[in-house]
Amino acid sequence: MRVLDGKWTLLILRELFDGKRRFGELLASLPGASPKTLTDRLRALEAHGVVAREVFPEIPPRVEYSLTPLGRTLAPVIDALRAWGEANPGAGGAVRVPEATRARP
Repeated sequence: MRVLDGKWTLLILRELFDGKRRFGELLASLPGASPKTLTDRLRALEAHGVVAREVFPEIPPRVEYSLTPLGRTLAPVIDALRAWGEANPGAGGAVRVPEATRARP
């Protein structure tokens, strides 16, 4: 369960279910997240084998993040959390589970 720890983790995963993202794209899609927090969460997800980091030898350096096959296996878990949240709108206050995989292959 530590894989899903952290305030921004589900939102990062939501973005990566749509495909590869650069750091700046991820940061722009997460208003309120700091670069340090995003870096920490991406490193943790990479350490758990959920996210892959690809560095391109260019100037300036380009880095892309994507889900690994293991990361893609989280789709049913995230969908179950979303469905639970929709079925229990008063539970947990204002907590929202992102729509991660609906209508995706």
